[in-house]
Amino acid sequence: MNEVRAGCCVVGGGPAGMMAAMLFARAGVRTVLLEKHADFLRDFRGDTIHPSTLEVMDELGLLESFLLRPHQEVTTLAGNLGDTPITVADFTHLPTRCKFVAFMPQWEFLNFLAEEAKRFPAFDLRTRARAEDLLWENGRIAGVRAATPDGPLEVRAGLTLGADGRDSIVRRLAKLDVIELGAPMDVLWLRLTKRDDDPHETFGYVRDGRIMALIDRGAYWQCAYVISKGTLDELHCRGLDEFRRQISAIVPFLADRVGEIASWDDAKLLTVRVNRLRRWYAPGLLCIGDAAHAMSPIGGVGINLAVQDAIAAANMLAAQALRGDVNARDLRAVQRRREPAARLTQSLQLFIQSRIIGKVLSSGRAPLLHRIPALVRWLPFLPRIPGRLVGLGLRPEHVLNLSVR
Repeated sequence: MNEVRAGCCVVGGGPAGMMAAMLFARAGVRTVLLEKHADFLRDFRGDTIHPSTLEVMDELGLLESFLLRPHQEVTTLAGNLGDTPITVADFTHLPTRCKFVAFMPQWEFLNFLAEEAKRFPAFDLRTRARAEDLLWENGRIAGVRAATPDGPLEVRAGLTLGADGRDSIVRRLAKLDVIELGAPMDVLWLRLTKRDDDPHETFGYVRDGRIMALIDRGAYWQCAYVISKGTLDELHCRGLDEFRRQISAIVPFLADRVGEIASWDDAKLLTVRVNRLRRWYAPGLLCIGDAAHAMSPIGGVGINLAVQDAIAAANMLAAQALRGDVNARDLRAVQRRREPAARLTQSLQLFIQSRIIGKVLSSGRAPLLHRIPALVRWLPFLPRIPGRLVGLGLRPEHVLNLSVR
């Protein structure tokens, strides 16, 4: 049995875990990050880096090098409601250095953070390390037992961060209570070739009771085809030809390449779940990101909320972790700071799910959605409101301690 000791053990190398590990190590806290996979190269992950996160990268002095990574910059989010174009969100008026959303593959984001974190001697990334159990000592969680190719590993730490996503093993082992909020839809992710003469300004399409969103990945479109929850088997029964026909009807310019969908293996299901923990912590443990509050893909805000959780955790707990005296009051303070933003964001997502997406999928029409073009013509500044909600969030965090130990 191999054993290492640390001030902080982070489980999960996603956006929340990687950002938290980097910031704790930057503050001088010996930090071990356990990531179950060998690398971060997994497709169809969230890849929206919002202005609030770009502002944090600027505060850390990393923005210029970060933006050298492959990405696309979008200053507005637009859509087609039938044949009517609408502007949904405008980021150009935000009080930030970057007034755009950067669409960057998540593996690029995570690899960048990992490379920067490795500059700090206190950072220790362990890949192919799958958390299997929590270590307990004197009634509190004292670390994690993980399986690795070299055998069992025990990481003993004064603080454990559960950042292992919506299917978090950490929160299950800690027996933290999950509140399920529900979602009326799931998403099929697929990719189709992008051509030079394709429209570039449109992000989402709503037509004939169907919804599809496109993300520009340079050489291809990453496509999100929205279906009613639990209807995947029905879609399969109708066959691939019908699926291709539906995509062609929603986004006509893709009709000449839907043949690239050769089998159902080319359409990966994202099971949408919206939930949150009643209590984010146990003695010695704090959950952040999707492990604390799984978000709907609406607005692509999950990554940025996860990053904000990580910043708040580092701001509020790094000093205590250095001393080895993180207590329940400290952990509760992080939840109290971050929970209102998560809950309000989920409430907005649930409203959109029930009043717009659910109605489009069930009846083909959502009265609220069809009022948007007239409202934007009457109030042209209206897209700035969702631009601010999506781009900055409800409680953007800033790195308080800019000194590197």
